[in-house]
Amino acid sequence: MPPLDGITVLDLTRVLSGPYCTMLLADMGARVIKVEQPGKGDDTRAWGPPFLEGESAYFLSINRNKESVTLDFKHPEGRAVLERLVARSDVLVENFRPGTLTKLGLDYQTLAARYPRLVFCSISGFGHSGPRWHEPGYDAIMQAEGGLMSITGAADGPPYRLGVAIVDIVSGMFAAYGVAVALLARARTGRGQEVDLAMLDATVALLTYQAGNYFASGKVPARLGNRHPSIVPYETFAASDGEFVLAVGNDDQWRRFCQVAGLPEDARFATNRQRVTSYDQLRPFVADRLRTEPRQHWIDRLTAAGVPCGSVRNFQELFADPQLAAREMIALVEHATIGQLQALGVPVKLSDTPGSVRTAPPTLGQHTAAVLERDLGLSADAIAALRHQQVI
Repeated sequence: MPPLDGITVLDLTRVLSGPYCTMLLADMGARVIKVEQPGKGDDTRAWGPPFLEGESAYFLSINRNKESVTLDFKHPEGRAVLERLVARSDVLVENFRPGTLTKLGLDYQTLAARYPRLVFCSISGFGHSGPRWHEPGYDAIMQAEGGLMSITGAADGPPYRLGVAIVDIVSGMFAAYGVAVALLARARTGRGQEVDLAMLDATVALLTYQAGNYFASGKVPARLGNRHPSIVPYETFAASDGEFVLAVGNDDQWRRFCQVAGLPEDARFATNRQRVTSYDQLRPFVADRLRTEPRQHWIDRLTAAGVPCGSVRNFQELFADPQLAAREMIALVEHATIGQLQALGVPVKLSDTPGSVRTAPPTLGQHTAAVLERDLGLSADAIAALRHQQVI
């Protein structure tokens, strides 16, 4: 069985950071009940094009392995249903603006008093403490305020955000990690706890060696395009027919690179420290030679010599790579309205208790009746009454 088999997660999240967190938990076997607003659902259900049979490709990318229940828990009847779902859950994940659930009496302190084993995970822009706790969080803003944009882009150009919502994604990853270790702690203590995940904290945690360089030198890192601040040559280069990445990580690799490229071993560039400080002289020394042959010529020969390198690939090239198929990183699932649907696979491979892509992302409210009947024991008439009141 997968490692989180038997764990029930009540998912009150929407958009990306929260749904990504709960998808990771679902991939590893947790039962995730996604609570959505009746008639509308998660905001990302409307994000597109593209759409497949009316379903947003964005939503489909981050909501597999989940059940969808539509429920207005601001309504008294809906609140009662939600409380019953909380009572049966091991984990609650939410990414509302701080204070929102407190007004509804659904904050951690209130729920923990009644359900002490509950692991309560909150994802927000700035966390639930500090002078900015009340501010909302958006990925692009966090990439800017968290320092990422200041080090992303060409040296002589403007700052750029990454091509994916990296802050939302890494916040979801850290949140799933927090939930997993909180469940491990609960197994020892019998008590749940709050997981308070701030998107700003997650962004700052990504800065790693760039932050370390700043702490050590006091110098604010500059944008360097695709080059590395501490390793040279470690960046993109133009071959005669396209871009590829050369990643020379040590002096031995540098010597092997020079042999393959037919370059003299210049004493000015013998060590990585020399190559970093002599970057302006080394860059054209390397670039002029690499421009003379197609990129596959270099990749084949450098790879054979043990020098790290790789093509800058578009998605068509990427997803045609048989390595992804061998690693089961492209999954096929049957969707209720679309039919066969492609999805990304599970990146974490466990030898004994693997995760998996088991079910397609749900249609809005697909599991409402089943969950209310099977889990809460509501009758068909009671469910119909809730539907009539637009509670579900």
